[in-house]
Amino acid sequence: MQAVQSPMIPLVAELIRQHPGTISLGQGIAYYGPPQEALEQIPEFLSQPSNHQYQPVHGIPSLIEAIEKKLCQEDGYQTGSGRRVVVTAGSNMGFLNAVLAITQPGDEILLQTPYYFNHEMAVTMAGCRAVCVPTDVNYQLQPEQIEAALTERTRGIVTISPNNPTGVVYPPTDLKAVNHLCRERGLYHIHDQAYEYFLYDGIPPFSLVSVPEGNHHTISLFSLSKSYGFAGWRIGYMVIPEALFMPILKIQDTNLICPPVISQYAALGALQVGSAYCRERLESLVAVRQVALSAFQTLGERVQIPTAQGAFYFLLRLKTDWPAMAVVEHLIREHRVAVIPGDTFGLKSGEGICYVRVAYGALDQTRAAEGIGRLVEGLKHLLG
Repeated sequence: MQAVQSPMIPLVAELIRQHPGTISLGQGIAYYGPPQEALEQIPEFLSQPSNHQYQPVHGIPSLIEAIEKKLCQEDGYQTGSGRRVVVTAGSNMGFLNAVLAITQPGDEILLQTPYYFNHEMAVTMAGCRAVCVPTDVNYQLQPEQIEAALTERTRGIVTISPNNPTGVVYPPTDLKAVNHLCRERGLYHIHDQAYEYFLYDGIPPFSLVSVPEGNHHTISLFSLSKSYGFAGWRIGYMVIPEALFMPILKIQDTNLICPPVISQYAALGALQVGSAYCRERLESLVAVRQVALSAFQTLGERVQIPTAQGAFYFLLRLKTDWPAMAVVEHLIREHRVAVIPGDTFGLKSGEGICYVRVAYGALDQTRAAEGIGRLVEGLKHLLG
C-alpha cells in the first residue's frame, strides 16, 4: 500500500478547509441531486422486510432488468449475446472487480496518460503494473503507441470516454481500433462510460456495448453517480463477458456481498425516469462551460486548453516553472479557488509546463462563474 499514491481530492479538501471561502473547482460531481422518483422508491424498499437481509450478489432482479432495458434502448446492447450485467457499489468497484478478475500479480494493465488516478491506484493495489501510454497533444488516443506498449504480461487496455480528467471524447474509430487490437491479442478492453450523457457541440453518443465483435473481451463500466446525482448512493454497473461472471461474483461477494439494497431501489426509480433527467440539466453545464472557455481565452498563450467536448473538465496546460501542486496551493491561499494538480493524473511538471484540472460540474452558474473568475485572475497573477 505504500506504493499506492495518496488520493489527491482529500488533500485538496483539507487545504480548502484551512482557507474558508474557497470555491472548489476540484471534485468532479454533478450540481444536482437524484430525481424525486428515486426517493419515492424508498417506501417500497421498506415495505419488504427481506430487504434488510442480503440480496443477490450481482444485483436485485428488477434493477438488472431496468439496466438491460436501458442498454438495449440507448447503447445497442443485445440480450443473450454472451454478456452479463453486474451491479456494483459505484463504477470504481467495477474497475477493481475487473482488474482482479483478469490479472495475476505482476501482470500489466495499459492506461492512457493522463489517467484517472483511482484506476492507477487499483492496478497497483492488485499487485499489477500500470503501463502508461501517452495521449497526443490534444489528449487523444494513439493506437500505434498502445500497440507498441504491449508485452507478454499485458492483460488489458483501459479507455475512458468522455474522459476524466481531460474532458475529451474519443472518436468511435479509435475506440474500435483499440477494441479490435484487444480481440487480436487476446486481451480485455476495459471501457469506462461514467460520463456517457455529458456530451457537447453535437457530439453523438457511442458505446462499445454496441460492437458485437467485442462481446467476449469487452468490459464496459457505467455509473449513476454523475448522470443522476447519485454520488453518495454508490451505484454503478458492469457489462461483462459471461466467462468473467463467476470470477467477479467471487470478488464482489468477498468485498461487498451485495450492493446496498436501498440504493438499488433508488437506482431503479432513477432509471425509470431515464436519461432525460440528465440531459435536461446539461443546459446549465453548457452555459458554465462557455463562461469558462471565454474566460480562459483572456489568458492567451500562457494557457493551452485542448478541445474538451465531454464530461465537465478542462485539463489546462500552463506555461510556468511552478510545480502543479505549488500552483494549487497558491490559488487556494491567495485567490480562494481550488483545482487539482496534474501530477495526480500522471502528468509531471517540468520543462516550463505544468497541468491542472478544472471541474465545473458541481456548482450552479453563479457560483461557478465566480470560481472561474477567481481562477483566471489567479493565473494571470501567477503566470505574469
